[in-house]
Amino acid sequence: MTATSILENMSETLVPRDVVQRVLNESMGRGADFAEIFVEDRATASASLDQRRIQELNSGRSRGAGVRVVVGETTGFAHTADLTETGLLDAARAAASVARDGRGGVREVTLSTLRDHPSRAEVPPSSVPKSHKIELMTRADDVARASADAISQVQVSLADSTRCFLVANSEGVFAADEQVRTRFAVSCVAMGDGGMQTGYRPLAATRGFESLTLEAIEEAARGAAHQAMTKLTARPAPSGELPVILAGGSGGILFHEACGHGLEADAVMKHASVYAGKVGQQVASPLVTLVDDGTMTGEWGYLAVDDEGRPGARNVLIENGVLTDYMWDYLRARKEGRASSGNGRRQSYQHLPMVRMTNTYLLAGDADADEIVAQTPRGVYVAQLGGGQVNTATGDFVFGATAAFMIENGQITTPLRDCNLIGNGPEILQRVDAVATDFSTTPGTCGKDGQQVPVGCGQATMRLSGITIGGTAA
Repeated sequence: MTATSILENMSETLVPRDVVQRVLNESMGRGADFAEIFVEDRATASASLDQRRIQELNSGRSRGAGVRVVVGETTGFAHTADLTETGLLDAARAAASVARDGRGGVREVTLSTLRDHPSRAEVPPSSVPKSHKIELMTRADDVARASADAISQVQVSLADSTRCFLVANSEGVFAADEQVRTRFAVSCVAMGDGGMQTGYRPLAATRGFESLTLEAIEEAARGAAHQAMTKLTARPAPSGELPVILAGGSGGILFHEACGHGLEADAVMKHASVYAGKVGQQVASPLVTLVDDGTMTGEWGYLAVDDEGRPGARNVLIENGVLTDYMWDYLRARKEGRASSGNGRRQSYQHLPMVRMTNTYLLAGDADADEIVAQTPRGVYVAQLGGGQVNTATGDFVFGATAAFMIENGQITTPLRDCNLIGNGPEILQRVDAVATDFSTTPGTCGKDGQQVPVGCGQATMRLSGITIGGTAA
């Protein structure tokens, strides 16, 4: 049996086509303008190793469906773990109850041919024994501890998920996908005269276990240990405005938060975005081209179709500094009489979809990364960013830098203790004055309105001419 026919069989096993048809007909027959059914089957597994001991070795399975019904400006939503026809029709009636005074009648839905997308995983998580997962974590622990005597604690985590879903709606969309994701992370603690310092390295991909090679795991372990050891000699970060160079990959998180959320259509339409009404205007340095791209195969935010059945897409949001478009899900696009951009995402069948980023990144430039550093007399080099927060209405943000160094006389010198980057998204976009060629990405988890989804961020090494550093040095 081919991969495609396997997925077709899976969709029939979850909910047969004729049942999907009847659920949509039931929803539309109660006066709806739009109806959708989303069916999901998700298998997860996780494991963790702390101080050479297995702390967690879990697996889980969830199956269910969510039914969304739209009447005018009102959305009804119900979800159920009962995938029988009776259970689904009950959910449809509950979601459509907002239309009880509607026009009613019979409204037939014609579904298109199923568009399915076979798994890209070469080594499915279900084929990997728990003993092998423990071996991988143990190897990472050994490599991290062997890196330096000062490494006093190592934590290793591993997680995988296989998410099969089917989505159909009253406009004829009928699509299915299987998303396989694996994630591995190493955390190290080093003890020394500088106190206790930590290092962290993640590996994550929308692929199977073929992405977790022994070489990749060992490199992550050494990287986490090296980061912790380097920070033992860190000095307090300076305070005030300085040029900042963001290393390739990690800095993309800043742009994800500082401007990405402000380019999501729900924030724009509520006038809760500083970028509302600015399409066609210069909002960034000409060196900035910002893209959201769900088609990056294997990246953490990759998707063949979004959670509304629209194909993943590459959307240019800012081109050479000019705002060209926003990100759209079905509902917001429908109101504007345009197509979705493939950015409708949800955490699970229990959640409504909303506008979300996929893989958001700045295109590489043509400068040399080493030259950018050499041309900076004094500043801060940020090798890794941590978490942050942003006000989408104003663009103001605060981000933590978990691995940073001073730049002195054009050279990267002393490591710095954790500090904050404080600024305003639109202002920072204007201050990008150099972009290198060394593009790379980093995985992350994006939270919005209580929902978590996997996303990717990326950029090449770049320099900001000035940003406020929240350090503790006198």
